[in-house]
Amino acid sequence: MAEAKAVSEAGEAKPEAKKSAKKDEPKDTIWSRREFFSLAGWASFMATLGLSTIYFTRLLFPRVLFEPSPIFKAGKPSDYTVGEVSTKWVKDQRVWIVRDTEGIFVIFALCTHLGCTPRWLNTEAKYKCPCHGSGFTKLGVNFEGPAPRALERLKIALAPDGQIIIDKSKKFLYEKDEWNKPGAKLFV
Repeated sequence: MAEAKAVSEAGEAKPEAKKSAKKDEPKDTIWSRREFFSLAGWASFMATLGLSTIYFTRLLFPRVLFEPSPIFKAGKPSDYTVGEVSTKWVKDQRVWIVRDTEGIFVIFALCTHLGCTPRWLNTEAKYKCPCHGSGFTKLGVNFEGPAPRALERLKIALAPDGQIIIDKSKKFLYEKDEWNKPGAKLFV
């Protein structure tokens, strides 16, 4: 019995030694509380690190919206009648094509006041902005309302196949006397 108990001088039997410094826990649990929270902490750290990596990788490939080309073909010059304003392209391209006795020019359908789309009023022979009442002549010059300047003209050219090419990225301003520059009007 000397093995199981150590006898003290007083003759009392003492347990040999505590088996561990930890409190006795039930043996039916898989992890201790300390192990569980340590594992949960590492798991949340790794999840945060993984999501951050995915986020920063996503920044390397931004979503880019490609704009349509500002250049488009608008048919042949014979499609447009002398003295008429064509509203065919207002909805799709936001331009009016005007043919007079000299040639063809293109007016950008954007009011110079606040950017609304004016309407062509054939009976009154003017462009009228529905937002604030600005009025423009058939040539695009402002004559009424709050618009500070005339409508802009766009670059027009003739393609080798005989079709009209309009470039919306190149604008000609009336107040800078650019309406007489090459490209502001197509002489046909």
